[in-house]
Amino acid sequence: MKLATITSFLESLAPLNYQEDYDNSGLLVGNGEDEITAALVALDCTEQVIDEAIRQQCNLIITHHPIIFKGLKKLNGKNYVERVILKAIRHHIALYAIHTNLDHVAHGVSWKMCHQLGIENPNILSPKTQLLKKLVTFCPLANADAVRDALFAAGAGNIGKYSDCSFNTDGKGTFKGSDETNPYVGEKGVRHQEAETRIETIFKAQDERKVLLALLESHPYEEVAYDIYPLENKLDQVGAGMVGWLPQEMEGADFLRHVKEKMQAKVIRHTELLDRKIKKVAVCGGSGSFLLKDAIASGADAFITADFKYHEFFDADKHLIICDIGHYESEQFTSNLLIDNIQEKFPNFAVRLTEHNTNPINYFI
Repeated sequence: MKLATITSFLESLAPLNYQEDYDNSGLLVGNGEDEITAALVALDCTEQVIDEAIRQQCNLIITHHPIIFKGLKKLNGKNYVERVILKAIRHHIALYAIHTNLDHVAHGVSWKMCHQLGIENPNILSPKTQLLKKLVTFCPLANADAVRDALFAAGAGNIGKYSDCSFNTDGKGTFKGSDETNPYVGEKGVRHQEAETRIETIFKAQDERKVLLALLESHPYEEVAYDIYPLENKLDQVGAGMVGWLPQEMEGADFLRHVKEKMQAKVIRHTELLDRKIKKVAVCGGSGSFLLKDAIASGADAFITADFKYHEFFDADKHLIICDIGHYESEQFTSNLLIDNIQEKFPNFAVRLTEHNTNPINYFI
């Protein structure tokens, strides 16, 4: 298939505007018109993974972490990043990263952790803001239903589990067309007053082009009046981390053994065990210490993530147990998540899980 076909699908799962400002998700090497015959999925793109893709005749590598993270000024092979990029280009292998945008979707990295741990009914721990916009437009009363239907079909009007949401008020609009116009109602050169409906609805920022196209195509006027406002509302289905419940509460030590087994962690760094059982659990794939306050505020008994610094462990302050299982360990099942989604969408496309453990950290036990 075309490379653009599979990247468009991945971006429908995790839109690029969901990534953090510092991130570099998306197509890193390759052209959307390239033909892709097979894909290799890994957490990281290393030289071993490139060599494996060559052996397996995969001309696309999909990773969670982007190999190009900081700006590259030269490509002369002096470090592993440059060597990976050069080898990928030489062998016509496309590289795609799906990083913090996959972290932030409701069925992304943290959801996969919950699934692995048996955590039920998970919700986003820290919903993101600035992902919603409001559209306000005005149209003749007789056309309001058609315009609303078009906007809803384009993805506008969804609030939580509700669809087709809008607010409507009737009023009077005025306009006067110049000699170059062909007004839908009224006469050119004469101020016209028309009974109109003001339609207000919300949409996700990434759907703006589609929503505006639907508005312009469904609206009867030559010149469509509309306003778009950015919103600070939280989008509950998008954000960092998740929090949910164990099927049955567990003693602290039993819970740590459960986490160690299910997440295949060699070691868990944790704060002191508390004199209460574990029932509500917060998780975040990768570096999640920034969510500690959210985990505490959620009422979680434990918070599973990675990359806590020494002094940050004190911040648990006996509110919950911090369980630092390691960055790789917290995200390693992300590759399986991607493969499952790709195979469901493209059952006849060859997609493989890397045979390499790309964890740069080793443990002497």
